[in-house]
Amino acid sequence: MKNFKGNVISKLPGVETSIFAVMSGLAIKHNAINLSQGFPDFPVSEKLISTIHQKMKLGLNQYAPMSGVPVLREQIVRKAADTYGVNYNADTEVTVTAGATQALFTAITAFIRDQDEVIVFEPAYDSYGPAVRLNGGVVKYVQLQLPDYHIDWQEMAQKITHRTKMIVINTPHNPSGSVLSEQDMLDLQRITKNTDIIILSDEVYEHIIFDGKKHQSACAYPELAERSIVVGSFGKTFHATGWKIGFVLAPENLMNEFRKAHQFNVFAVNTPIQHALAEHMMDPENYLHLGEFYQQKRDFFVESVKSSRFKIIPSYGTYFQLLDYSDISTENEMDFARRLILEFGVASIPISAFYQKKDENKTLRFCFAKGEKTIEKAAEILCRI
Repeated sequence: MKNFKGNVISKLPGVETSIFAVMSGLAIKHNAINLSQGFPDFPVSEKLISTIHQKMKLGLNQYAPMSGVPVLREQIVRKAADTYGVNYNADTEVTVTAGATQALFTAITAFIRDQDEVIVFEPAYDSYGPAVRLNGGVVKYVQLQLPDYHIDWQEMAQKITHRTKMIVINTPHNPSGSVLSEQDMLDLQRITKNTDIIILSDEVYEHIIFDGKKHQSACAYPELAERSIVVGSFGKTFHATGWKIGFVLAPENLMNEFRKAHQFNVFAVNTPIQHALAEHMMDPENYLHLGEFYQQKRDFFVESVKSSRFKIIPSYGTYFQLLDYSDISTENEMDFARRLILEFGVASIPISAFYQKKDENKTLRFCFAKGEKTIEKAAEILCRI
């Protein structure tokens, strides 16, 4: 087909194909062990799959309500109450979305206008910045402080201007595996008090947290909850990233605006899976021990690579582990990550891809949401480098 001959002005100049697609593509091409893109390589619950099939056979295959099927919204509300001690209204304060990324994009679209400023902490999940820019907003980046990727709240406060409309937080944090503390949330609450700033809280790894730490949800702090849009993910919680189903919690006045954008974005989400998830969530045992499950995998991965020349950066949540290769090579992160695939057969993600200016810290992200044999095989290779 011939190219369009008109003048095409990109709304995202300089944006290339996602690093996740690039590295996974290289892994497939070169038959490498794929520890790059964050998806499990073990089965989804057979019980959950069977439940979905049952819902399909019952004829629950047509459009769901725009906000999500009532029984699932009720289970989300119950879970929030049980986990964080907060009460949301299932009818007016919960919306089911086509994955967390759609939820994030919709939230930004609903509230960000031309020249509105959004504070984003980097390294950052790669959808935040482009979503802001597509909606005419301006991203103000604040770098997390090494080596433990903590927030300097004084620096963040200095970024706030009369144009600041939103602050995006992410805990547990992708890509670093760091988590926000109670003091972090109190600092955020203090800094945003008596402002019109909205908090967009990406909490997709809420149940994947380690070492006895407690997930600090924005909804658990009353003064933050009233200004927060909290995003969750069923894909992360139930090992089914390909289903692309997430959810949003927010006070009614914020949710009203969110739904205005949501209805013209996707309108409704997969009906039988929603019904099946609702039934599956009725037993909290299906998600309460997720942190223990992934901590075992993290510990196994760390133990397996501890004799390597990589430096291990502690991970307290998510299913990602950062490794510092500065004792191995002086190559930049992308070059070393490519060589790791081409010469050694293991795919990772360079952390520089999560920075606007591609900052270099000689660090790669590895996904340990894999079976033991996969982790063991990859670790054996890493230990030989």
